[in-house]
Amino acid sequence: MDFTELYKHTGSLVSFSPGAHFVLNAVLDRVIIRKTESFQISRTWVIDPTPSESTSLSKHASKTTRFSTDSKNVSISHAAWSSDSEYVLAASVKGGFVQVFKLRDEEWTARIDSGAEGLVKAVWAPDGRTILCFSDWGLRVTIWSLVTGTASYIQFPLFPDKGFAFRADGRYLVLAERHKSRDTLGLYDASDSYRLVRHFSLPTSSLASFTLSPTGNHIAVWEGPLEYKLHILTLAGNRLASFSPEPEPVLGIREVAWHPSGMFLAVAGWDDKIHILDSLSWSPVTAFELSNRIPPEVAIWREPSKWLESTQGRGFLSYEKLRGPQTITLNKTDHTKANPKSGAAQLTWNQTGSLLLVRYETVPTAAHIYHFPSPNEAFVPRLRSVLLHSQAISQARWNPARKGSLALCCGNRSVYTWSDEWESESGEQEEMAECIGVPTKEFDTRNIHWSKDGKGLILMSKETFCCAFEVEEASA
Repeated sequence: MDFTELYKHTGSLVSFSPGAHFVLNAVLDRVIIRKTESFQISRTWVIDPTPSESTSLSKHASKTTRFSTDSKNVSISHAAWSSDSEYVLAASVKGGFVQVFKLRDEEWTARIDSGAEGLVKAVWAPDGRTILCFSDWGLRVTIWSLVTGTASYIQFPLFPDKGFAFRADGRYLVLAERHKSRDTLGLYDASDSYRLVRHFSLPTSSLASFTLSPTGNHIAVWEGPLEYKLHILTLAGNRLASFSPEPEPVLGIREVAWHPSGMFLAVAGWDDKIHILDSLSWSPVTAFELSNRIPPEVAIWREPSKWLESTQGRGFLSYEKLRGPQTITLNKTDHTKANPKSGAAQLTWNQTGSLLLVRYETVPTAAHIYHFPSPNEAFVPRLRSVLLHSQAISQARWNPARKGSLALCCGNRSVYTWSDEWESESGEQEEMAECIGVPTKEFDTRNIHWSKDGKGLILMSKETFCCAFEVEEASA
């Protein structure tokens, strides 16, 4: 991999544009856009803390050379690309406003002032021309259109972070709401000014979250942390099934993830078990359970001891591949305390659904990769590989463009990769796991993000970031 220089960021606000041609990062009250091919600065904007004359969406020219008078009070809390990379939003929760910039016109800007209701989050809708602003105290979500300059309102959203979802085609917004002390879901037509299509009560007493299936036909909703119960609903609000394992665990559901095809649903609690439900019966077809003993047929990769010191953070080194059955140490968990360190901290399918990544908090230094058979294979899901590290894994992400490529970080001066796409001398595909040092003296990789084309990685430390790109081999 080739690494760029280090650049500053605040609030981990760094992202590739959807087309992967630019990189956005925020530093206090400033938005910086760089070209990925050269990392030269293409655009720089500074958010304006001065309130506009009205709370409506206002468009006006603004020179980017104007600086904020008190950048600490108006630092950027949210920054994001529109779906077509044409616009960038920068929101300040403390300032209570959102400013929108246009990539092709450095002086164009639009502004949204939240007013007395406050602001906790601002996100783009899939069309790239609509912004959702969540107010403080769950009062309402305001939907602003850049095209018409008008707004529509939805009252009492339940959560600003995990309580809404758009269908894959962007047609409908599903929003968790709380009305008359009851959990409800609202379905809104994004193509018709977010007109309410359906509104129905949920079978939950205290909704924890919900997730929309990739096909957009089903919704999985589940109870809070004290009750292990999941319900499958249609978009019309009809309950198809409910799931609760026997015997029911002490604590509830922690993570839920749809298979990319929508045919299966992975459900994980705080008990180190993963239940796989199918979409025909909505009942478990298999289950994975964490064990301290790893059978011999599982590939075990272990990070080499003190490899960073020996290589001085330069180049890369292969993991050690262990043979035979192995035993790993599981941390003891006290379930009498709040937020116990147990269960699945991460549950993520790869692009095709052939692999399921699980990070258990009971063994925070390990990543478990389960093989999931394709429709033409015998249905025998199994543990395929385990990656062992010297430090706890802080983040792991599948490559969005390649089915068998994974990147991980552990809060040290390196990034780790696993792939099943390497070709052996016999021409067969095999696994490969590598430790890659970040060539700088002071850098702790705490978070990572892939570009949409899967060719670049953003590596973030607390205050700095860099990018890493695959080295393309020259043809002979």
